[in-house]
Amino acid sequence: MLRRFLFSPNEEPFTRAQDGQYTLEHSGGGVAVEAGATERISAGVSRRFVAAALLFAATLLGSLWPTLAEAHNGGNWFDDQAAASSSGAPSIRINLSEQKAYFYKGGKLVGVSLISSGKQGFRTSPGKFRVLAKRPNHRSSIYGSYVDRSTGRVVKADVDTRKHRRPAGTYYRGAKMNHYIRFNGGVGLHASGHVPRYPASHGCVRMPPHMARKFYQYSRVGMPVTVSY
Repeated sequence: MLRRFLFSPNEEPFTRAQDGQYTLEHSGGGVAVEAGATERISAGVSRRFVAAALLFAATLLGSLWPTLAEAHNGGNWFDDQAAASSSGAPSIRINLSEQKAYFYKGGKLVGVSLISSGKQGFRTSPGKFRVLAKRPNHRSSIYGSYVDRSTGRVVKADVDTRKHRRPAGTYYRGAKMNHYIRFNGGVGLHASGHVPRYPASHGCVRMPPHMARKFYQYSRVGMPVTVSY
């Protein structure tokens, strides 16, 4: 049985014993293959094949990185290197239908976060805005709890200071809104321990704490924030 393959006449072959396989004999620009105990293959071809395979794998992995990272982190990912090195101004886009926030740097997407926007009766308004202020350790001036002054015990939770009177002997403690990025009146993005992936807030845009920290780190006062469905 004879099989023929074409190789470059300038490539130097090497021999690897493989019993029961074929013997490849170099002959100018061609190779005759017959049943035998050794296999002669081109080292140059092998090296180029391995290099091409590695390059293809690296390219494929690079293209899939955001998708893999998103799956691993439950939908949240942020590329610090791209955010720090990409030129251009930062911007944030909030998609209320998807319940996601997107961070861009010069038109390049560098991060995605799951969010929870305003529930019925407190809907987060769509529109084009700009960051008005940033506060790392902000507390709400409207929503929070009434706490007993002597014991520190929460007497009434989930209060709205505009509707609920403060009981005697208590003080008001606003709900935490760490890494607060205000962009529309009192509405802004902020960290929350409750981000259920559906509208549940009083109008603000809740984010997981680690994602709110990233958005806060790279955002700037005056940068555009677009809210849409």
